[in-house]
Amino acid sequence: MPGMARRRTGWGRMPPMTTPPGGSSGDPAGRPPGALLDCVLERITYANEETGYTIARVATERGGNELLTVVGPLLGAQVGESLRLTGRWGSHPRYGRQFEVWSYTTVLPATIQGIQRYLGSGLIKGIGPKMAERIVDHFGTDTLRVIEEEPARLVEVPGLGPKRTKMIAAAWEEQKIIKEVMIFLQGVGVSTSIAVRIFKQYGEESIDVVRKEPYRLADDVWGIGFKTADTIAQAVGIPHDSPERVKAGLRYTLSQAADDGHCYLPAPNLVADAVKILEVSAELTAACLEELVAEEGVVREEVPAGESTVPAVYLVPFHRAERSLAGTLLGLLSSGHDRLKVFTDVDWPTALDWLRGRTGADLAPEQAQAVRLALSEKVAVLTGGPGCGKSFTVRSIVTLARAKRAKVILAAPTGRAAKRLAELTGHEATTVHRLLQLRPGGDATFDRDNPLDADLVVVDEASMLDLLLANKLVKAVAPGAHLLFVGDVDQLPSVGAGEVLRDLLAAPEIPRVRLTQIFRQAQESGVVVNAHRVNTGQQPLVRDFPDFFLFPCEEPEEIAALTVDVVARRIPAKFGLNPRRDVQVLAPMHRGAAGAGALNIALQEALTPSREGMPERRYGGRVFRVGDKVTQLRNNYDKGAAGVFNGTVGVVTGLSLEESKLTVLTDEDEDVDYSFDELDELAHAYAVSIHRSQGSEYPAVVIPLATSAWMMLQRNLLYTAITRAKKLVVIVGSRRALAQAVRTRGAGRRHTGLTHRLHTS
Repeated sequence: MPGMARRRTGWGRMPPMTTPPGGSSGDPAGRPPGALLDCVLERITYANEETGYTIARVATERGGNELLTVVGPLLGAQVGESLRLTGRWGSHPRYGRQFEVWSYTTVLPATIQGIQRYLGSGLIKGIGPKMAERIVDHFGTDTLRVIEEEPARLVEVPGLGPKRTKMIAAAWEEQKIIKEVMIFLQGVGVSTSIAVRIFKQYGEESIDVVRKEPYRLADDVWGIGFKTADTIAQAVGIPHDSPERVKAGLRYTLSQAADDGHCYLPAPNLVADAVKILEVSAELTAACLEELVAEEGVVREEVPAGESTVPAVYLVPFHRAERSLAGTLLGLLSSGHDRLKVFTDVDWPTALDWLRGRTGADLAPEQAQAVRLALSEKVAVLTGGPGCGKSFTVRSIVTLARAKRAKVILAAPTGRAAKRLAELTGHEATTVHRLLQLRPGGDATFDRDNPLDADLVVVDEASMLDLLLANKLVKAVAPGAHLLFVGDVDQLPSVGAGEVLRDLLAAPEIPRVRLTQIFRQAQESGVVVNAHRVNTGQQPLVRDFPDFFLFPCEEPEEIAALTVDVVARRIPAKFGLNPRRDVQVLAPMHRGAAGAGALNIALQEALTPSREGMPERRYGGRVFRVGDKVTQLRNNYDKGAAGVFNGTVGVVTGLSLEESKLTVLTDEDEDVDYSFDELDELAHAYAVSIHRSQGSEYPAVVIPLATSAWMMLQRNLLYTAITRAKKLVVIVGSRRALAQAVRTRGAGRRHTGLTHRLHTS
């Protein structure tokens, strides 16, 4: 299909949009010039987000109604676009004749059918399939010229008023600018999806920023790390040994360490790690580190480590947060004011007798100690495993506090955890983010200058609290108020940097109670019993309980297929649970045949398949449909009533090609809209990594365990997965992988300085 004879800058033939694996973005070296194929992208049948490899079906002018298969790097191309493919013809032994793509460009369609399909694909906001048909019926092959040169004429189309006409014209102009920016960005090796993010951040200044300050991208644009910025920087001529590059690499190394949970790195570790990434000398790297410290780009401080100290290097936000958190906690502990002073002289035996009458149950000695501690100490920690009565203890604390008319606030890091906390206590609970009313940029409405009006603040699932969020929370607690952290310290630490709960428990200054007694009713649960067995290094009992199963199989592909069958068919048939709402697959890792990525594709096909006439939208390697279970991948303070945060789960309830938007009902019962260019913030959540499941609880959990995830198979990972289940655990996989997970104690401690900062002596 030929492109339009008349082409404007940014809308004609563009540089290759992707790079084929193992080759250049043009014709691979050593191969003759490729064949050209003009076509319209009709359907994508497979796309690998990591490699860009795509299998698609396209329509050609000469092919009539028959679709042709093309394979290769097509990630970023949208259904409905007209493409010019460069590559070669070949034949697959099973699937027959196909075109192997080396590179592609987009061109404007020239036929009535192509124009209608292009406009109705959702690429231009304000035009859906039906409106595209009306516009093309009216203007024919002149349609794109009219939109480009005489957009006011769109009002001639029935159903198009001035408001919608302006929206379409604005969307068309934005697409033009994006395409022009992409021409430059793709020339320096930037993929389509990354180019869109850069444009959203900088607009028409994108090219200028990329040329002059490429390393800004790593700080400013979500999803761009140092490696992408470095590739761009080298393409625009930044020297390999430039101090600017080395300093950016040092900051990147620290940010990678933060992603791994560390608040700082010892200076020798930082230099050694950065040298590997940058491939420059240790002398140059150490010299640039000194410059960074002098410029206050990072902070270096001696931090105790065993019997000696280490030169700890922090990114500035983590150093400030760690010092602030420690200082604020010590300030709360030593405050001369007490908003729960009524409990200083309380007759505890009488109070506990009254409590027994209200709840109908006795507190175990450890639980009674925890109740007294929370109401008499201004900062305290309550920890313990499943079945040990943490929830009943919290309910007892809240009941007593409210009996004395105390103002109580309950919070948890996730929406699911907050809902569960509210159900258990009979008292309203909220997420920490909503409690603090975080604003765009991440600043909290409630802070030291505007504290929460509460006498008692209880934070459940505190193992999930990372350093930055814990600091924001603690700063919002009023002097004299009581703060209780509740959590299971044996679970995985927070996804973000720090291990706040563990550091608090390691500091003698912080009062704490650890519940250890498993109650009789809990002893009948395979979920509870096996969680404790795994936590102590014992193999789980897989034949003794009606709520804990092992389906043994070895190969990752077999594990994946059986996992889908267990979720979609076996659990619903035996237990009557809804496979989408009540069952959650928790995978040790994202990659691989039995990883969360591949399982999401298979589970979506089983639970939310494509249906004729139902809209869907592809973004990269993902296809979004109404009914999909999805999760948010980053904190976005601009979305929803009070932001949408990393780990928030929801269901797609609406998808409009005409309005170029998708609607998600979150687990906090809020409808949140996403424009199509924001879909990089969402991933499917039929299967999630065990790390992302923290703070959530599900009726049933399915855990695929393959030996291919060997390095991830650790005790606290498996323990965390098991403790996410309320009623049922099914492990699908290798007995050897299960044994490895149980016997491996897990990664060492993170680099944090909070415990030593809490020492008052």
